Amino acid sequence: MIHTKDNTMTAVQPIPAGYMQDARGRLVPEDQVKEQDKLRDQCVSDLVDQAKAISQQLTEFKRKALADIADLLQIAADKYEVTLGGKKGNVSLASYNGQYKIQRVFAEQIHFSEELEAAKELFAVCLDKWTENADVNVRALVDRAFRTTRSGQIKTAELLGLLQLEIDDRDWQLATAALKDSIRVSGSTVYVRVYERIGDSDRYQQIPLDLASVRGAA
Repeated sequence: MIHTKDNTMTAVQPIPAGYMQDARGRLVPEDQVKEQDKLRDQCVSDLVDQAKAISQQLTEFKRKALADIADLLQIAADKYEVTLGGKKGNVSLASYNGQYKIQRVFAEQIHFSEELEAAKELFAVCLDKWTENADVNVRALVDRAFRTTRSGQIKTAELLGLLQLEIDDRDWQLATAALKDSIRVSGSTVYVRVYERIGDSDRYQQIPLDLASVRGAA
């Protein structure tokens, strides 16, 4: 089913045998489609099918992991006859032999209000006032924090890092106060992270569950 312009539903028509549908929705006889286009279409379609299956598996794994962790916590609470304060909270669980660890981590989703622009100006006042006496490292931190990514996204971690700097200057303190006031928490995201111990050491390596962290074959 697909949505039309008036938001009604209409059935997706099957593609007749011997035809392929192009990007404009037109039916093109297969014998008129270039072999390279056919190979590309097959490659993309096969990879998308696999990606959808993997995505569904990850969804099911996360749902089961969160449910199992919640059950384990509830069993512990029932044992000691206590009521848990809420469903949110970071938890780290380890296997009996210490070989594996699983973490449930809640991360707040942060965005910044228009007060961020005031903070930016106040930080600039500090740097201009200090001129040659400004610490080059502080200047670099401020410049990097307020420089957006190529896609225009604000670097949240870099901005929050400025709050860790303790500088005895009234303008700097006003700037950090404005930065704090600009912070808005719009919700939270829960992550499930799985770790395996490296050999006999006390260090753990995360088992990647996202494509960016998976080592490619190339």
